[in-house]
Amino acid sequence: MQTSARPVVVGTFSPSVLLRTGRRLGMIDPGVREQPVASSPAQFAALLGGELDAALTSPDNVIAYRFVPGNPLGRTGDVRIVSAVDRGLGLALYARPGLGPASELRGQAVGVDVPDSGFAFALYAAMEAVGLRPGDYRTVALGATPRRLEALLGGGCAATMLNAGSDLRAEDAGAVRLAGVPRPYLGTVLCAAGGGPSGGGVPGAGTSGGGTSGGGTSGGVRALAVGLRETARVILAGDADDVVVEEAVAALRLPPATAVRYLERLKDPGEGLVPDGRADAASLSTVLGLRRRHGTAPDGDLLSGGLLDQGEDGDR
Repeated sequence: MQTSARPVVVGTFSPSVLLRTGRRLGMIDPGVREQPVASSPAQFAALLGGELDAALTSPDNVIAYRFVPGNPLGRTGDVRIVSAVDRGLGLALYARPGLGPASELRGQAVGVDVPDSGFAFALYAAMEAVGLRPGDYRTVALGATPRRLEALLGGGCAATMLNAGSDLRAEDAGAVRLAGVPRPYLGTVLCAAGGGPSGGGVPGAGTSGGGTSGGGTSGGVRALAVGLRETARVILAGDADDVVVEEAVAALRLPPATAVRYLERLKDPGEGLVPDGRADAASLSTVLGLRRRHGTAPDGDLLSGGLLDQGEDGDR
């Protein structure tokens, strides 16, 4: 079991079945704590402010809060990808139950986390794939994925991007999958603040847990990254099926049969877990390309500009 001197606090949009499975299998420090966040700006405000030691998030958020001063917080910081986690876990555009052709979305409200974010850019691409362009619909900021699922099923929006179990709950309720995301794609990464080898940490970051300020990514966060990778390998080998299903039922409120589908999604080579934790250039280029097409990003090679934690390879 990987252990850390102090518990690590991880900001999550949805409960992490991977993390919880790793704790049960003894591969992740039992003290690692998930902290639910309402939106990506809230997640990165907490990460940069030291309330979180790490975050499970879209790689686009790491790009935005490292390189784009016009992000929702209006500031950037030394945030880096420590390890890749999954390839989207079914991320797709879903329409509310009862909707007919995609053309019925014209003029409707479409839910996003915030308009200038990775899943929003994926949504704009998916809407284009079904024949709709910006201006054909209205975007509404609804926050993290569980909130968007609630809005979709409760009439708060006509369509939104869902994944990580929320997509399966939507399907069970009759929602219609309209389009997926471009491939290859990277859906979730583990990131932390202050990952630079020269100690370029964000002032105050990491003071509540493993600690990242001024000294690079903490040992606790790197131990968590190793534990997540080891857990992914066990799941992909089929050696933790019962545990994963139990955790998916408990954490995501999935019926057992749907939890089995979630397990299958985790094992899917195109959409599931990343066993070696490598944030590959092709998948990151897809994410960055969506941002450059639908949002803003500086010119140049951002992928080699400090986006990845320098200690990453040494942890493998």
